[in-house]
Amino acid sequence: MLKFYYNPRSPMARRVWRTLLEKEITFEPILMKLDGDQLQPDYLELNPFHHIPVIVDDNFRLLESLAILDYLETKYPQPRLLPQNAEALATVRMVQMVSTNELLPKMVALIFETEDSPKFIQAKQHLDTVFKFLMTTLGNNSFFGGEQLTLADIVVGTDISLFTKLGMNFRNYPNLNDWFERLMQRPAWQKTELSQAEFEQFKRVLVKLRQREMARANHVQ
Repeated sequence: MLKFYYNPRSPMARRVWRTLLEKEITFEPILMKLDGDQLQPDYLELNPFHHIPVIVDDNFRLLESLAILDYLETKYPQPRLLPQNAEALATVRMVQMVSTNELLPKMVALIFETEDSPKFIQAKQHLDTVFKFLMTTLGNNSFFGGEQLTLADIVVGTDISLFTKLGMNFRNYPNLNDWFERLMQRPAWQKTELSQAEFEQFKRVLVKLRQREMARANHVQ
């Protein structure tokens, strides 16, 4: 049976979790506590970078959420979560990377910076650009790439949901707002969505990780 090492507060892990549920893949969930489980020797053998998620399927070990999603799509092709049309497939890939590279990193500034700081203001402006891009790319489609759920929807939907926990809404991006509400009605999403309390715990983990990184950097200097 496929083993899934995860923590529900991790957006990268929730991408994989939702894909497993949408595809109805049988798996063994292995909950990782982020206060030290990821640093244990047996886990470091699976992932020397001590990140989650990791899957082990038929003795095949795989890390990095986007790589895992591709693997699951190829090995467990039904229901299909990647379009076959070249343009639609390219759109899915593009949207996944935009979310990973342009959207998710800005959450850090919103958490750690004050609202009047230049970094916070720049982050909000950048997010407006990203949301407008996603709104235009989605167009009149129900999902990114067409009328069926895709891996792009799973990635972007999981990432965007974090911003709603920070008090943001998508009223200024109407078709994106409708798309997000459709996602949140899906059983797999209702099962895996973070509560506000869980998100606050996730923020505390980020604070600890940032403090650890800053202490390490100061030590090197």
